[in-house]
Amino acid sequence: MGHILSLRHYREDVIAHVHDHAQVVINVSGALDVEIEGRASLLRQQHVMVIPAGAHHACDSAQGSRCLVLDVPDEQWLKDTLGSHAEASRRLLGTAGQHTLDPRQEQLVQWLAASPVADPLIARQGAILLLASLNTPAQSPRAHLPFARLDAYIDQHAAYPLQVADLAQVADLSCARLHSRFISECGQTPMEYVRQRRLRQALYLLRQTSLAVGDVASRVGYGSQSAFAAAMLREFGASPSALRREPDDN
Repeated sequence: MGHILSLRHYREDVIAHVHDHAQVVINVSGALDVEIEGRASLLRQQHVMVIPAGAHHACDSAQGSRCLVLDVPDEQWLKDTLGSHAEASRRLLGTAGQHTLDPRQEQLVQWLAASPVADPLIARQGAILLLASLNTPAQSPRAHLPFARLDAYIDQHAAYPLQVADLAQVADLSCARLHSRFISECGQTPMEYVRQRRLRQALYLLRQTSLAVGDVASRVGYGSQSAFAAAMLREFGASPSALRREPDDN
């Protein structure tokens, strides 16, 4: 075995052999036909092929392809270099199979393919990073909070007391999880969000209807007109009456 990590060019000439170490072949460009123990696969860009130690395999590329190839030294190397990732790597490398890179892995591969992988340090660290990333399942993008459903619920129940538990039920989350998601996604607690939405609804009612200020306050959950006026002053910098007189330029 030569370098741990190498960039190889495959042509139409068939290469067939067996080696006593595991190998990871990552397609950088083109398409590579690979056969492992009689099972054929087509390796395209962003695809990864794991070839276990001792598995007979053959490959060729009719149009030519470039692949980043990781030749894994042995299990002791895995243990010495990968630490807590070693066992997961052993499982990964023990089964022939094709995998697909996620965007972060693809960035790493492209960077390594453009680097001097013959450099022992780059090769060693690149091999470690590649194996560690392949051991970490790609995470699906987390869906955002269902703000459309939450907004509709708040608007529908604006005149009534609302609790975090009510919103958590709408979002199908625990109260603690809902609080955490609100902080991370909009920088507010759920109740701060409710208060702000109620006040914006009040501003709309003041400017678009002839409802008395007390009626507007009641419709957005304020039993006290003075408390409503104080809240509007804090939020918009003016009293409800003054806000009603201002032109609606937003």
